[in-house]
Amino acid sequence: MSENKINAKEFISKILTGMSIGIVVALIPSALLGELGKALNINAIVEITKMASNLLTIVMGLCIAMQFKMSPIQSGTLAITTMIGSGALKIKDNVIQFAGMGDVINAGITAALAVLLILYIGDKLKAYTMLCVPTVVITLIGFTGLEMLPYVSSITKYLGNMVAAFTTLQPVLMGIFTAVTFAVLIVSPVSTVGVAMAISLAGIGSGTANLGICAAGFGLAVAGFNVNGMGTSLAHILGSPKMQLANFVKKPTMMLPIVANAAVVGALGGLQKIQGTPMSAGFGVSGLIGPINHLNIVGYSTGNLITTVIMFIVAPLILSFVFKYLFINVLKMVKEEDYLIEFK
Repeated sequence: MSENKINAKEFISKILTGMSIGIVVALIPSALLGELGKALNINAIVEITKMASNLLTIVMGLCIAMQFKMSPIQSGTLAITTMIGSGALKIKDNVIQFAGMGDVINAGITAALAVLLILYIGDKLKAYTMLCVPTVVITLIGFTGLEMLPYVSSITKYLGNMVAAFTTLQPVLMGIFTAVTFAVLIVSPVSTVGVAMAISLAGIGSGTANLGICAAGFGLAVAGFNVNGMGTSLAHILGSPKMQLANFVKKPTMMLPIVANAAVVGALGGLQKIQGTPMSAGFGVSGLIGPINHLNIVGYSTGNLITTVIMFIVAPLILSFVFKYLFINVLKMVKEEDYLIEFK
């Protein structure tokens, strides 16, 4: 690993970029093929893509290690430590089990602490590096991560309570607040699925939450299309907008067109009574999970199919172009370069 010192801004940028890339790698297979595997009853696809999702935090740790050009020993140590800190692994009856993807926020904090310790140790241990780095970092930082986990996880619980309060509002207002909240959450380290499951978000609340994620996916794809190209842009829609995590932290104003988009589609979703379940909330249009679950509730009539296509695809897509023009060309509050994804 390079001995060059880095400043705080560069350090945080590398952590966030590694997290973003890891999230894309682990979640894209499930987003693209998970629901298709269920529909076609191909259990192997469902199980494999679920395995990939559950390995999110260990992949995230490896991607962060690559940002810092770590050695194989350091990279493996960071990957294991990150996963331990996420809380994704539980021991029951002496058997290690996956408890979902874990807490991504705590995983990121744990990874940052581990990187700092690894950078501090550097090559000081020389021949003892192989023995000491994994032992010291995994046990010390892994333990610290697990101790922090309950406190960091309370952030998700707090957000869940806030969203739960929205469900008591009139449908249009509920739709606006829920859609905007989930549009922002899907670009943050917070798990939208975790928030939805924590409060059993269902009905119009779940439906408009998905519309907010659609607004984020289409909005980010359109806003950054000229700098990211077709493939990366589609990944925002078919995969996860979380790949914009690093850009979001560096320049939060890049979310202004997305928030505006989410507010409009959320209001329309409240009027149209777009539905969902706790399991479907948090996915948006990726894997067609949001649209399929809405149709499962309201029925597959021609009218419902047309409404679903308009609400989940047409409306957020058209509004993405409208608000891109407004905020980039007219108000000049954001630039296309704010959405650039750099895979390096």
